[in-house]
Amino acid sequence: MVGFIDDNIINEILGRINIVDVISDYIPLKRAGRNFKTNCPFHHEKTASFMVSQEKQIYHCFGCGAGGNAFNFLMQYERMGFPEAVELLAKKTGVVLPEKRKVDPKIAGTVTQLYKINELTSQFYADYLHSPSGQRARDYLIKRGIKQETAKLFKLGFAPDKWDALIGHLRDKLINFSLLEKAGLILPKEGGGYYDRFRNRIVFPIYDVKSMILGFGARVIDDSLPKYINSPETPIYVKGRNLYGLNLAKESVKENDFIVIVEGNLDCIVPHQQGLHNIAASLGTALTTEQARLIKRYTHNVVMVYDGDVAGESAALRSLDIFIEEEMNVKVAALPEGFDPDLFVRKNGIESLKNIIGEAENLFDYKLRILRQRHNLNEPQGKAEIVSEILPMIKKFKNKILIGEYIKKLSQQIEVLEQYLYDELGKIKEEKPYAYENTTIKKESLNIHPTEKLLIKLMLEETDLISQIKMRLEPADFHDERTAKVVSTMFDLITQGQDPKTNLLINYLGDENISQLICESSFLPEVSSQDKEKIVDDCIQRLKKKSLELKKHRLEEEIKRAERSGDEEGLNRLKHEINYLIKQR
Repeated sequence: MVGFIDDNIINEILGRINIVDVISDYIPLKRAGRNFKTNCPFHHEKTASFMVSQEKQIYHCFGCGAGGNAFNFLMQYERMGFPEAVELLAKKTGVVLPEKRKVDPKIAGTVTQLYKINELTSQFYADYLHSPSGQRARDYLIKRGIKQETAKLFKLGFAPDKWDALIGHLRDKLINFSLLEKAGLILPKEGGGYYDRFRNRIVFPIYDVKSMILGFGARVIDDSLPKYINSPETPIYVKGRNLYGLNLAKESVKENDFIVIVEGNLDCIVPHQQGLHNIAASLGTALTTEQARLIKRYTHNVVMVYDGDVAGESAALRSLDIFIEEEMNVKVAALPEGFDPDLFVRKNGIESLKNIIGEAENLFDYKLRILRQRHNLNEPQGKAEIVSEILPMIKKFKNKILIGEYIKKLSQQIEVLEQYLYDELGKIKEEKPYAYENTTIKKESLNIHPTEKLLIKLMLEETDLISQIKMRLEPADFHDERTAKVVSTMFDLITQGQDPKTNLLINYLGDENISQLICESSFLPEVSSQDKEKIVDDCIQRLKKKSLELKKHRLEEEIKRAERSGDEEGLNRLKHEINYLIKQR
């Protein structure tokens, strides 16, 4: 964690970074005129309303109100504190930060501490696996075909068969128990005290794409139940946001331009060991929009490998439409019945798995084949059931050519007229969007007068206007205190000879509502240069008039109070003030 960093270093980082590059590392952006746009990563939407300005180095969502500069994006998306965001962008830009100092754990940010605790925990379990006490676990891994170098690559560990092994180890490092509980590593006892969550299990660290440990999965080495347990959700680990093994797979995914998705840890580890490196695991959960968008950073092509049983078929039919909504290409490879990828590779070799992957069916063909097996095509009801299950998937395609081709193919396969299929397609209502975890509650409108926001936009775009406006307006002329604060700060910076750039101003003021105001103002429709002077003049006149009306109203109220109290001296002064105000108007 960084110590105190002065504004000059922060400004240097913001001056070197390109917010488009930062955000593109997380979500795909499409050019939209001078800006870039995409679906907002902080709330679910079908029409893109998340805008990124390369010129102003800010982003803003017109749907939920999220906005800010590169620091704000990282803090919100990665759930990190400001110091962590500074460190990350400093590394990215090559800016040297002040020498780090030791930080009291009580002061260090929670996110920083949790990452550190997970790293210490992972090392403890890994050391125990490779110690004499870990022989049973090593024998189990050998039995499952996992080599020692693979175990080290994935940093596998073994949790001792004790109630407090991890507690004792981390107690020596002065780690607070409440933080260990927040990390999901220990559980409270009913009578007081704590005990380790993971005991007598192979431990699989779960990494993000930057190889930071988010949490853990753990598997027994005998027949005891439950077979698997996982970390609960924590401030840094949210289920459905990451994919197991993607940190090791991402370069191969980009190189091969497709990714293989399996369900479990070992289903990922064993094929990876045998040379299939563009593979990751969903950890047995239904795929989420966030995972699909994570994959889109590296490829638009996905091959899902499912166990060849009813459960595997059901999983494929249930969750893969999410890739269609994200305009990705998805295929399905089904293994023979009784096999998962781990067992299949150990029995048949990696080339056999690659052959099955190479013959994967597109989602439409796979889904139709399964439905034809389940329903009787000789009966009208069987055809109706197939149509009712596959048309909602077809409706999710955004490309009308694909919709037309799949309707045509479906018509031929089940011998139903295309017109009937189109009639049924038109009856399907929009489904509720898939829920995913990184959701931002929609912010309330700031309810700021458009005139004030327009003036802020113009001042941010043309520094010369700030000095001109400063000669004719005071911050107090702005009705809303937030706009007054922004204007006052810009006036001060100009007086000091500084350039109040949009992304720097957001950081300088450091207020969420003010960041929203600045971003909303910045993304107002463009104003032609020839109209700017007139628009500025009109805005100033409106604000002056509004300001005078408010002052007049205030003075009238004070006059009434002076009359009621019999304050003749005050009454005369107030009447003089209101007469002067009327002359000004």
